[in-house]
Amino acid sequence: MTMIRACLLWLLLATPLFAAPLTRDDIAGMIVAPYALGEAVNDKGVWVLLNSGGGEAGFVFETGELAPLPGFSGQPINILVMLDREGRFIDTRLLAQNEPIFVSGLGEAPLRDFLTQYQGHSISETLVVGTPYGGGGAGSDLTYLAGVTKATASVRIAHESILAATLAVAREKMQGVSAGPPPRPDPDHDEAITWESALADGLVRHLRVSNAELDAAFAGSIWADDDPEAQADPDAAYLDLYAIDLGPPALARAVLAPETLAEIARFAARAPDDELILLIEAGRHGIVSEEFVRNTAPDRVAATQDGLPLALRDADILPRLHPDLPEALQDATAMVLRLDRRLGFDPSRDWALEAQALRLHGMFQPEPGSRHFSLAMGLPERFFLRPEAPVQRPPWLEAAINRQADLWLLAGALVILFAALARQSWLAGLRQFTPIRLGILAIVTGFIGFWGQGQLSIVTPLAVIRGLVQGGGLEVLLYDPFSLILWAAAILGFVLWGRGFFCGWLCPFGALQEFAHHLGRALRLPEWEPPQSLGRALLWTGPVALVALVLVAFAAPEHAETVAEIEPFKTAITMQFDRPWPYVLWAGGWLAVSMVWFKGFCRSICPLGALMRLGGLLRLRRWIPRRVECGSPCQLCRVRCRYGAIQKQGAIRYSECFQCLDCVTIHDDPAQCVPLILKARKAERKAA
Repeated sequence: MTMIRACLLWLLLATPLFAAPLTRDDIAGMIVAPYALGEAVNDKGVWVLLNSGGGEAGFVFETGELAPLPGFSGQPINILVMLDREGRFIDTRLLAQNEPIFVSGLGEAPLRDFLTQYQGHSISETLVVGTPYGGGGAGSDLTYLAGVTKATASVRIAHESILAATLAVAREKMQGVSAGPPPRPDPDHDEAITWESALADGLVRHLRVSNAELDAAFAGSIWADDDPEAQADPDAAYLDLYAIDLGPPALARAVLAPETLAEIARFAARAPDDELILLIEAGRHGIVSEEFVRNTAPDRVAATQDGLPLALRDADILPRLHPDLPEALQDATAMVLRLDRRLGFDPSRDWALEAQALRLHGMFQPEPGSRHFSLAMGLPERFFLRPEAPVQRPPWLEAAINRQADLWLLAGALVILFAALARQSWLAGLRQFTPIRLGILAIVTGFIGFWGQGQLSIVTPLAVIRGLVQGGGLEVLLYDPFSLILWAAAILGFVLWGRGFFCGWLCPFGALQEFAHHLGRALRLPEWEPPQSLGRALLWTGPVALVALVLVAFAAPEHAETVAEIEPFKTAITMQFDRPWPYVLWAGGWLAVSMVWFKGFCRSICPLGALMRLGGLLRLRRWIPRRVECGSPCQLCRVRCRYGAIQKQGAIRYSECFQCLDCVTIHDDPAQCVPLILKARKAERKAA
């Protein structure tokens, strides 16, 4: 038995947790005919894509290396992108992600479905996530990709990762534009700028298109006579557009009112990578259509740099202009747009704004037609700082830094818990032990469960096993440092005490069941305990569920996520019961059962609990104190044990013990422990 424990302990501690990134063979296995993988282009995961004749057909790359934009978990969403020489997407395939909504809520299927939409589209298109509202988008240059309900932010992160990585490859490999760290506005650069001097020096760009010029652009087309207003007043302005980069503080002060400047400063603190652009339009174009919805991509204005589209988006700021601006502009349409410098935008180089003029021909199903008017943009280098290429922190370190407050609180709480359980007799002997235990379980439920999303699941061990057997990468475990610390604590407790440390003290759903049982007592519901034969049989349901999960994970991995729903953890803790009714019924049903059958799920079908039973073999010592009289003749602890973890002979079944310390309380209490009571009475008689 000692040898078995030593071997299991060695395997547990010696198993490598994290594998290397994708190798050439890994990527080659994902390339399907008629394409093949060529040679590496650089050390950032960019490879040449070959056609069936061995010629260069495009590029293959991972977004995680080129555009590590952090998601909610602190880690990037890694996507394999296949791009042809013309800049069209051949394929986009999910490699790794740790977004909470997809890991523990909706599953990965909606994200994979979203990625299929890129196929056939080109990087020269202005791709945006979402759907047009009302008539917005009719005739627009925007190409809409359907998002995922309840996962809008995570899908947008995936989209921006694809854009940033793809545009970086396109600029460098197709156009020879070297990608470096984007310049940022220099906060210390200051100069006296007025509206008039900014116009004269080209710091404010102006584009005016008269109605006559608009008619000339549509001349000879079916839309030539579809704008009576333009024909009625040829000299009036159809478009009278001013564009100002608000990044340089001196420019922003010259065009914005003080209250808007303060709002811009708050925005910059929240989104330091965004370059804000102010548009003022005094004509009848209006910048956007009437159906435009704030905080989305503008449907009548676009931006390009190096011939590639830039991702414009409304900054959701209602600007007020500086009082020194001309009277004609004070009542004009003003709008603040944002451009993300992380996606390759360089405000110090030439770029262009394009305003779309739209006309509709016909009555019932009007046919849209458009013309575009371009405004050259760009500011001198003196307004910007061009930083050296930063040293990239590993994504796991970035994730840890993003959650450092939670991690310190968690580490401190775990240290206190370990110290308390190391002195179990002292802890169990406290007069207020039950309220203290319930307080700890409340913290586990609220902080570790609902706030920290630290509900451990059987899905993680299955992923580790599959990764080790099939050679997949396991570095994704590093991207959730909160759960990783909990796993480390659970493993340490596993070795010291068996399953009881995690199942009895660290499982949020287990804590919920215990609270449900206390509620049942308060409601005076009857308690139910299965007959001994049935109770022993129910102990096998967990191992059977565990074996079934392992078989599905290897034989039919596409169904593994569905089968893993046998755990109600996602519904109750991660999604907080915000799921379809069958899932809510399953999770809520087990809590209802726990009101009459103490922690029924933990003691029966829980697959993670079945895996934790190995702690009965791995534990280093018998930590629950026993006396010779325990079990013969005294049966008090066995009768009081709500887990059925004490044999008639008094021995502890550590594989079933949840470390509730009830038996320790009895063992150390001279008013409850029968051997101690008898010993005290014997001493009294002897003294008498």
